[in-house]
Amino acid sequence: MHVQRNVFRDDHEMYRETVRRFLERECKPRQDAWDLAGQVDRETWLKAGKEGLLCASLPEEYGGGGGDFGHAAVFAEEMARSGVSGPAFGMHSDIIAPYILRAGSEEQKRQWLPGAASGEIVLAIAMTEPGTGSDLKAVRATAVRDGDEYIINGSKTFISNGLTADLIIVVCKTDPTAGAKGISLIAVEATRAGFRRGRKLQKVGQYAQDTAELFFDNVRVPVSNRLGEEGKGFAYLMGELPQERLSIAISAAARLERALENTLEYVKQRRAFDQTVWDFQNTKFKLADIKAQAVAVRTMIDHYIAEHTRRRLTLAEAAIAKLFATETLGKALDEMVQLHGGYGYMLEYPIARDFVDMRVTRIYGGTSEVMRDLIARNL
Repeated sequence: MHVQRNVFRDDHEMYRETVRRFLERECKPRQDAWDLAGQVDRETWLKAGKEGLLCASLPEEYGGGGGDFGHAAVFAEEMARSGVSGPAFGMHSDIIAPYILRAGSEEQKRQWLPGAASGEIVLAIAMTEPGTGSDLKAVRATAVRDGDEYIINGSKTFISNGLTADLIIVVCKTDPTAGAKGISLIAVEATRAGFRRGRKLQKVGQYAQDTAELFFDNVRVPVSNRLGEEGKGFAYLMGELPQERLSIAISAAARLERALENTLEYVKQRRAFDQTVWDFQNTKFKLADIKAQAVAVRTMIDHYIAEHTRRRLTLAEAAIAKLFATETLGKALDEMVQLHGGYGYMLEYPIARDFVDMRVTRIYGGTSEVMRDLIARNL
């Protein structure tokens, strides 16, 4: 892209090289097998943990790398640039583990975070339910207090890491009459009686990312498994959503740059009507537009990475980042698929995988429509 960047330090760039080598060595050769299996093997999770690639921004006292959000951003960028699809390392490390770090008790942190950093404990968060979508206040899963335990009932869907997770943070109602103030976060071990994994969901893209239904039938967990205070779950979710949405935007920015590079290489080689596809003015103008958009996205995202590293990123700013980056990516990918002609529809070409893998970025983490609503509230 040749955009001057100053958001990362030398230690971030050293970490980038480690991530890049790991993806080339351990992930790319396994991509086809993961796609067929519909999930990533546990051996790769353990290897990522051994190399210090999981939970790199968690404090060292809990098994993490002692880094900051810059390390998380580097990981998200390299995952996107590599074209590797499936390992939800970023969600595990930079979206779910922070709930335990910020809302969990000291005992919970020491019980679960070292295993998350080593890859021995795979994390998932169960927010979405059939019929609720992005409306977290409308969740129907309940956790009823019974002495020193909660009894959890309900179902969740579209849960990433649903098939492999060892520990699931469940968003549920501890007071169904209190709206958002009745939501709590409760950790459920996958070994608990009454917990059941449903079917592996067949998605349009990201075939190796296991996404499943989860069911909770009178699942008993100790009250000590609740993260933070009862009824504060919605506030905890709102506190972490900016980082989740910025992470999605970071991936979108890096994938846009990668797709542009791949498309430029393709059109300069592909011939049609006695010239290359690049020689047509229409091609040059479309790719010039996409280059300008990619630079705009990159400049904005780097600004917000710097802001979030200082813990100054707001909910509305994260919504702006996610909306602009993912919508720009979606439109640009459609144009670049078209420039590939029939080959743009073949999954052996990176542009086709980008097209199907990245469509969901305008849906998960809050749809584009939800992002627009959040932004509009601050106009």
